Amino acid sequence: MLNTIYRLTQPRKIEIAFSEFDLFSNDVIVRPTYLSICHADQRYYQGTRDAKVLAKKLPMALIHEGIGEVVYAPDGSFKPGERVVMIPNTPTEKDDVIAENYLRSSKFRASGFDGFMQEYVQLPADRLVRIGKSIRPEVAAFTELVSVSVHAISRFDRFSHKRRNIIGVWGDGNLSYMTSLFIKKFFPDSKLYIFGIMPKKLADFTFADKTFLTTEIPDDLLVDHAFECVGGNASQIAINQIIDYINPEGTISILGVSEYPVPINTRMVLEKGLRIFGSSRSGREDFQKTVDFYEKYPDIVEALSRMVSYVKTVRTIKDMNEAFELDTQKSFGKTIMKWEK
Repeated sequence: MLNTIYRLTQPRKIEIAFSEFDLFSNDVIVRPTYLSICHADQRYYQGTRDAKVLAKKLPMALIHEGIGEVVYAPDGSFKPGERVVMIPNTPTEKDDVIAENYLRSSKFRASGFDGFMQEYVQLPADRLVRIGKSIRPEVAAFTELVSVSVHAISRFDRFSHKRRNIIGVWGDGNLSYMTSLFIKKFFPDSKLYIFGIMPKKLADFTFADKTFLTTEIPDDLLVDHAFECVGGNASQIAINQIIDYINPEGTISILGVSEYPVPINTRMVLEKGLRIFGSSRSGREDFQKTVDFYEKYPDIVEALSRMVSYVKTVRTIKDMNEAFELDTQKSFGKTIMKWEK
């Protein structure tokens, strides 16, 4: 079976390539239907990654967030037409201690091998999670990103002590919004405080108990634990501010990605006995847990739907380019490609 792949060959240039499917394998064939553009995709598309990285990874099909419909499952694990979330993380081994998303041997789509910008995608059955058709497809498309928040919160639940009167989240963007939504569901008895820099964005956190501008935090305010969802050059400021405003023996979950080393106030980390951990990507268990939350709490899906900034129907390479350019114009939310290839 011949498949069409849409690969980025150089910044802002997408070209068609073809590959042959092995129909005698046990993999499931899925037709992508809705794809979500992520910051990592944009860094490749815009060419803002290091030149050596681009030279090593391109040509490559982008997108690691998406859903599709099953076309063919040789082992009968799925029925044709079933809607599924595609898991981009692809482990090549199993470890009793290290999770699949942290194994250095695991591969990740759109970061070393082809992502979901294909006519069809061939995946092992365990890289798919069923999702009901009652869930809005535009929201389901970025389940991968949501699952990263769920993964971090699940780890926090294991690592942190049980005094969780106040949980603080630093950041007012996409990652902060999603993480905060799920913190409120995981820990309904805890107060949730959001710390950001833009009043307009903070106004979207209607479910939070309080919001604060980072320049106007009361001197006597303290949180028991905190999540850093800022990333980039502002990571240093956010993490050190958390260290200042967290109670002794609190836990700090770092989720924001920075391209450069971030200096932090280790003296106060030691004095307060803080625990700091990082989380990245997610595994099948996190995807399933996320979908289960969608089903259990329809209000989460409704809240996440506010993050859908644009939905672009894509049939041609010109449409793909327009979707990526459109994505650069938003200040919040996600750009979704309705993939009609």
